Amino acid sequence: MNSGELENRINCDFLDTEGINLAKEVGMASYKALHYAKTLVKPGAKLLDVAEKAEKYAKENGFGCAFPINLSINQQAAHYSPAVGDEAVFTDRDVVKVDFGLAKEGILGDCALTVDLSGRYQSLVEATEEALKDAISVVHAGVKVTTVGAAIEKAITKRGFSPVRNLGGHGVDKHDLHSHPFIPNYDNGDEDELEENTVVAIEPFATTDQTGMIKESDVCEIYEFAGEAPVRLPNGRTVLKIVMEKYRYEPFAARWLMGDVKDKFVLYSGIGELLRSGALVAHPTLTTVGKGIVSQAEAQVLVTREGCEILTK
Repeated sequence: MNSGELENRINCDFLDTEGINLAKEVGMASYKALHYAKTLVKPGAKLLDVAEKAEKYAKENGFGCAFPINLSINQQAAHYSPAVGDEAVFTDRDVVKVDFGLAKEGILGDCALTVDLSGRYQSLVEATEEALKDAISVVHAGVKVTTVGAAIEKAITKRGFSPVRNLGGHGVDKHDLHSHPFIPNYDNGDEDELEENTVVAIEPFATTDQTGMIKESDVCEIYEFAGEAPVRLPNGRTVLKIVMEKYRYEPFAARWLMGDVKDKFVLYSGIGELLRSGALVAHPTLTTVGKGIVSQAEAQVLVTREGCEILTK
């Protein structure tokens, strides 16, 4: 996630014994859903089919989605989810980031992996996998987030790649996927410390782009309810009613609303009005500044006094 999104957001201590058990249940289910989605990512497969099957898998197993599945390709780092009627297919030139998490009673899961369909970027994929492993090895209550970032940076740079500097890990709170603290992918000097009995997502991104920076693109299919606001036009009111009834808490994909809205023009014009009114916020697809290829790995952990417990396993 982007570091700027985390200002003034606090990771609350919501995890009593029951909450910890539920976090473990959601984490394990998220891991299974992620790896199910991985089996679907093949050359020729439609992104929309993969997304719908993975999200259906979550529901069939008694969970909601913490966010729409992300299927980000090549220079896309994150936040690409298929559009209504999306005809795009995976090719044998693609490096695919699969980012997914499930939800239950407001407890959220978050995990990710990279599938190299091209066979050309295995070292890049391994860089993020190794960075994730090394970062988890230094996590414990009281560790500074910059120490975690330094472990990630070292693993990525020793393979000749760059860590993405304006994306990173984050706390995970009830109904809040991106809470304090931000966990950098490099040694940024931030002396915030991880607290015992909190959940954090460790999320290394590595890239062939030497700038190590991402930016927002013009493509956006993921949105989030920000609060009620005056809405004048009927299409906006139609979409707002559905969002408030079904997607008040977690991010949603525009395509999720089609079952209720039916009409694509009504859907997207309504979303546009809600964005202008401030009722929704957008989560655009993020791409590298220099158009380099990106890989990602992510696991969710429960911070303990002596170390951490991996929840997404």
